[in-house]
Amino acid sequence: MKAIFKHAIIAEAPAETLIKIEGAWYFPPKYLQWQYFEENSFLTAPTWQGEANYYNVVVDGEVDELAAWYYPIPKKTAIERVGSNFANYVSFRGDVKIIE
Repeated sequence: MKAIFKHAIIAEAPAETLIKIEGAWYFPPKYLQWQYFEENSFLTAPTWQGEANYYNVVVDGEVDELAAWYYPIPKKTAIERVGSNFANYVSFRGDVKIIE
């Protein structure tokens, strides 16, 4: 599967390595093209998964702010519910397109 912003493939991973949570695909961090990501200090309050951290996605100077998020320390109950440890796996929103 691929995550694409503008013309750039910002993540690409075999489908069997991804985790789907509430309809969103989460990519293992080793499959991200890190040159397109910049840390954002925005955090969301803990949900059932835990506290989410965010990245901006940047391609050719165009920024999709808060387009990627991850849970550095998922709650134990969330890992049990999902059936997998999804710590640091990254999901996308905004103008990032997921191609299956």
